[in-house]
Amino acid sequence: MRFTSTPRGARLARRLISHRLSDWGHPYTSPANETVTLITAELTANAVRHGHVPGRDFHLRLAETEGVLRVEVTDTRAEKLPTPGTPHPDGESGRGLLLVDALADDWGVALRPAAPGKTVWAELRLPAPAGAP
Repeated sequence: MRFTSTPRGARLARRLISHRLSDWGHPYTSPANETVTLITAELTANAVRHGHVPGRDFHLRLAETEGVLRVEVTDTRAEKLPTPGTPHPDGESGRGLLLVDALADDWGVALRPAAPGKTVWAELRLPAPAGAP
């Protein structure tokens, strides 16, 4: 899915992910939906704020395979690779990747092989269904 690299685009992406997860059987108030929606909000906000290139959109992908939800956000700016740091105690920003790191079971960054930019991804393992071995 493609969204404009604006705060509105990030907001729409977050809402779409929440709806899609609900359609896939993860209700709005479930831990999986709330966690992946928050991770998506952080990654899309970063794509808009730090990965924005005028006239270029960001891309969002959500997949569920073998009990793992994976969200990927791709922008077109490769020279700013995200790394979680220690934010200033009085600062109003700089905590997004710390949240992603705390909430996701795994996350990372991959440069796009055939185009400029990067993909930041995060994964959340779903609990095994009740009664599963």
